Amino acid sequence: MSNISPSLWFADNAEEAMKYYVEVFPNSKITRVDYYPDESLDEHFKGMSGKVINGQFELNGQKFICLDGGPVFTMNEAISFTVDCKDQEEVDYYWERLSHVPEAEQCGWCKDKFGMSWQIVPKQLGELMSGSDPEGVKRTTQAMMAMHKLDVAGLEAAYKGE
Repeated sequence: MSNISPSLWFADNAEEAMKYYVEVFPNSKITRVDYYPDESLDEHFKGMSGKVINGQFELNGQKFICLDGGPVFTMNEAISFTVDCKDQEEVDYYWERLSHVPEAEQCGWCKDKFGMSWQIVPKQLGELMSGSDPEGVKRTTQAMMAMHKLDVAGLEAAYKGE
């Protein structure tokens, strides 16, 4: 089966983003960086000398591709990446490193310094949202919607009605 790799468009800081992401995520590495060739080869290359035309990196085994494409396109919340966390400690770890835009924080979503949206989700949320108590699920949903960074203890207390 063919692999599917997300491709990320950065205005002019793809290499900085790759380096940052491989520091944040374990088992990660930059696998390739190609730079724009001579600016005179194509009108689209103007001003891109030294920028990334093709960057490839892996975050915990997931392959990504990126490039510096200028300001024509920007990232938005229509695309986000979900980080499945085993516990509150992992939620805190990723939130601390990835959340850089406080006004974008809501119910486990955050935005990093490059404009990428992330969902930092503890495994307990899925367990609570699929629980056998419909009222507990409603309370969990309401609690989640009021949170910025998800709080496992708070979600569990909401499910129990505490």
